[in-house]
Amino acid sequence: MANQNSLISENICEYLKEHERKDMLRFITCGSVDDGKSTLIGRLLHDSKMIYEDQLRSIEKDSKKSGTTGGKVDLALLVDGLQSEREQGITIDVAYRYFSTNKRKFIIADTPGHEQYTRNMATGASTADLAVILIDARKGVLTQTRRHSFIVSLLGIKHIIVCVNKMDLVDYDKRVFENIKEDYLNFAKELKLKDVRFIPLSALEGDNVVNKTENLSWYRGKTLMDTLESIDIFDTFNYKDFRFCVQYVNRPDLDFRGYCGTIASGVIKPGDEITVLPSKKKAVVKSIVTYDNDNLKSASAGDAVTLLLDRELDISRGDMITKSDNLAPVSRSWDVHIVWMGEEPLVKNKSYYIKRSTTITGGMIDFFYYKKDVNTLLEKETNQLELNEIGYAKIDLNSPIAADAYEKNRETGSFIIIDRISNNTVGAGMIVKESSTQKAHNYSDFEIEMNALIRKHFPHWEAKDITKIGDYAI
Repeated sequence: MANQNSLISENICEYLKEHERKDMLRFITCGSVDDGKSTLIGRLLHDSKMIYEDQLRSIEKDSKKSGTTGGKVDLALLVDGLQSEREQGITIDVAYRYFSTNKRKFIIADTPGHEQYTRNMATGASTADLAVILIDARKGVLTQTRRHSFIVSLLGIKHIIVCVNKMDLVDYDKRVFENIKEDYLNFAKELKLKDVRFIPLSALEGDNVVNKTENLSWYRGKTLMDTLESIDIFDTFNYKDFRFCVQYVNRPDLDFRGYCGTIASGVIKPGDEITVLPSKKKAVVKSIVTYDNDNLKSASAGDAVTLLLDRELDISRGDMITKSDNLAPVSRSWDVHIVWMGEEPLVKNKSYYIKRSTTITGGMIDFFYYKKDVNTLLEKETNQLELNEIGYAKIDLNSPIAADAYEKNRETGSFIIIDRISNNTVGAGMIVKESSTQKAHNYSDFEIEMNALIRKHFPHWEAKDITKIGDYAI
């Protein structure tokens, strides 16, 4: 690796401290099949001198064997590590790669382009701050481009870089780039994407990826690497709403009771009054300590800390601690978007485990509002979701949980769906809002009263396909 800071040889400790202070950008590459996603990542690593010499020799050897790049080094082989991927020349699983420059650290998720791997793409996008969407300059905006753009929008990624790749195959024609840009913007109006940037490039030839070239002299903007290093992602973090999901209650002796976890959002300091949800019990933060027993003056989103309170409360794993003047909604019923990942369809009234951060409870789909045709963005009536389909539904939980809208807080507004039998993760969800049962179902007053009575006295009962009062089994 040739990209080395001079501090490595002069003062390794100072170099490591400098490296720790760099911020981290997580981004995904997505787009249609054969748009060049893996090649683009390989080019980023190669031209920024982040490939080990033995890795380079290995892919040079494999490039001659595959013969897909006409004698040139096939940089896609850096990312496509599975044998089946190399044989077919496609990406199947999500591949993660790490690298850093003097300005920033990066984690890249290379996601599949095929429609049947939509669930893999959604998984890679779930933790990303930015999406790089590739478009083949010869083909323009395709169905899969629209599909991935919709998923990016749904998962709340605020920053989009649209890379028009393979410009070398259209003679670096500016008009081709401008036409694709116009087509994409017309489509993207429906998705309400906030920050969309366009870059023409050739991943295979290296034009405009890390270095500018004369081939694209008409383009006056930044290269892809310059954009990745300089883009401001501060707005992806929520420092306003304090949310702390308790992971573990630490009780090493009689004089210490601490509540451990990672701060999902916001800022906390000693002296702040907090409220525990869903119990709504109140206390004051006495101190904030770390694994090294450091007492902190404050802690913020991403910090793993232990909170000590001024009084003993009944708090356990799964409870959420918030500031008393800024509570999260608490409910059993939520309107949610769901990306279905299971081989068996998602149906109404089937019980699943619902895991939101450290909270696990039982739950089921009460009904579907619609499923989304991500190719046309049309909404269709449905009673179930098949593999890779996306829908909008109402979910009922066995126990109330505290949560936020996903748009407001990705950490406390997301959840996964787990099959009770296989224990496999079969779906991912994003909370939209607290559901209004009466409005959604148009229940009679009698049904609402009986449902409330059953919830009160039998909170763990679940709906079954037998005689019901409202939704609950009798």
